[in-house]
Amino acid sequence: MSSIDAKAFLLLTALLTVAIPSLRADKPKSYIETIRHHRTLVSTIPDNGDLNPYALIIAPVSAGRVQKDDVLITNFNGLTNLQGTGTTIVDYNPSTKRLTTFAQVPRNLPQCPGGIGLSTALTMLKSGWVIVGSAPSTDGTTRTLGAGCLLVFDSNGQLAATWANDNIRCPWGNMAWIDNGSTATLFASMSGFDVPPLQVRDPVTGYPVTVNKGTILRISLSIPEGKPPVITDQTVIANGFGQRADRDVFLIGPTGLVIAADGKTLLASDALGNQIVAIPDATTRKDSAGLGRTVSKDGLLRRPLAMTMAPNGNLLALNAKNGQVVEIDPNTGEQLGAQWIDNNPAQSPPGNGDLFGLAIRPDGKGFYYVEDDVNTLVEATQ
Repeated sequence: MSSIDAKAFLLLTALLTVAIPSLRADKPKSYIETIRHHRTLVSTIPDNGDLNPYALIIAPVSAGRVQKDDVLITNFNGLTNLQGTGTTIVDYNPSTKRLTTFAQVPRNLPQCPGGIGLSTALTMLKSGWVIVGSAPSTDGTTRTLGAGCLLVFDSNGQLAATWANDNIRCPWGNMAWIDNGSTATLFASMSGFDVPPLQVRDPVTGYPVTVNKGTILRISLSIPEGKPPVITDQTVIANGFGQRADRDVFLIGPTGLVIAADGKTLLASDALGNQIVAIPDATTRKDSAGLGRTVSKDGLLRRPLAMTMAPNGNLLALNAKNGQVVEIDPNTGEQLGAQWIDNNPAQSPPGNGDLFGLAIRPDGKGFYYVEDDVNTLVEATQ
């Protein structure tokens, strides 16, 4: 090798040594780093004027009036904007970009104690059945809080069954589920046990009284062909979560639920505890794990609500007290970062109280969320 060739080789080697770490440094460390675009897709207000979008799920199959990958959304408020009075599930089709009303139920449905106020508890099974929770009120506050229920609709939006019992008290948080076709397991958080009205204040904090009776309920289902699901077993697998009335958001309690990668552990957002917890052996345990094990607490979390699992295996959690989504490594609890997805300055901090539903797009290249202050469905993409 000539001296000129040797110098050229050394120069090239030096350049590559600098360039390769530089390229590695540019590789995104988190999923939310790849999210750069946010686009409002549609107003979530149906023909009857219901407001305040809460739950958000992606349809797993085409059945009846629903197409695979449609976005189903519940409305928690009625036309007069009273909380706990919404009666509709709407359906957004990404192909046609149209919003239609999938289901509507009478506000004073007798089978549901306290009536109807459709909450963030929502799922659609592979068999086409849609299940949603009701956390009802008649005056928009917890002064008239009803026990609520779980409602079962067929894939054409017709009410097929209503579940109400002592374990079901204001199904509040986003559901998690395991769907085996002819059987399924649902996980739902309950936040309505003995909650005093707003006027009952804690003398130390000045806030409405917190009652540590919130639960997570596991519901086992049998799904006969052509017939509505039937409850075969119910087990309270976690309890002792803080719950309290709130003027702005009606009710605060355990909210987001996600099945961990091991298929056995349930991750839950404890809103008043400002933490994410893990419930071990959630699919099989016969008793309650209490509050479970803390995975991540405080830091970037600001009263975590809805959660979902990102394609990279990390957890995404929406904050109630600002307009951020926080990414968390569920194995270590490390908070990898946060992104402002709602920076509406009309609230303080920006986006405070606006975010509820959250779901990863089917292609994994973004997620859907709702902004309840302006009643819209938004898409975040790479």
